Amino acid sequence: MSERHTAWRLECYEELTSTSDVCLERARGGEAHGLALLALRQTKGRGSRGRNWANAGQSLAFSVLLDAKQAGQDALGGWPFVASLAFFEGLATSVPAARDRLMIKWPNDILLDGQKLGGILIEREGPMLVIGMGANLSQPPQQEQIGRIAASLGQCGPVPPPAEVARAILAQLTHWCSVWREGGFAVLCVEWRKRAHPVGTPLVVNGGTTYEKGQFAGLADDGRLLLDTEQGMKTIATGDILLAEQGADVASRH
Repeated sequence: MSERHTAWRLECYEELTSTSDVCLERARGGEAHGLALLALRQTKGRGSRGRNWANAGQSLAFSVLLDAKQAGQDALGGWPFVASLAFFEGLATSVPAARDRLMIKWPNDILLDGQKLGGILIEREGPMLVIGMGANLSQPPQQEQIGRIAASLGQCGPVPPPAEVARAILAQLTHWCSVWREGGFAVLCVEWRKRAHPVGTPLVVNGGTTYEKGQFAGLADDGRLLLDTEQGMKTIATGDILLAEQGADVASRH
């Protein structure tokens, strides 16, 4: 990302419906690249595949508006990797004791000790991208709210205010955009793999109408997940990716 695009315009609100929805509305109204919105509370927060995002209190509800071409890259496939690297490093910088306990789950969820801590939702509005990030900071939502055990950054130590965490992520987003522009997608993939589940990790891919089991075998050249199954190597473009213990839980509910 060029120097003229490193200045983010961070706006903080006590309450919004959804930071991503507001970013999308602002994009339709002609808002320029570089807007970042933080809400201390969301009334209609949402995650991937239409799920609601449960707020347990002092959560991170944060979205940024980007022009992909102005940011230096127009390949949509790279943005989940840029976003997850920025998210991971922003959280790790905010609470250094968490670093060795954090992991990226393909393509862009953040886990703490194997439990979900945060997630990313990327949407497009014309030439603009909205990257929404949500994370449990002080405490996770109750299991009955979301149907599974979740983690919070506070399990690793004192957590800075959400605005400080957001600024740390923005600094990392600037950095990883520069890495992408200067080193290419292959460099991003190398860095992503250093922070992700290792090759050989048992995974389950729930595609809604399909249910695949196998082992993580790395990334294809375009960033798709390679799954080594009993039927051979499969390339996964989308789906809910679950680690072995999570997968067993899902299987018990099918």
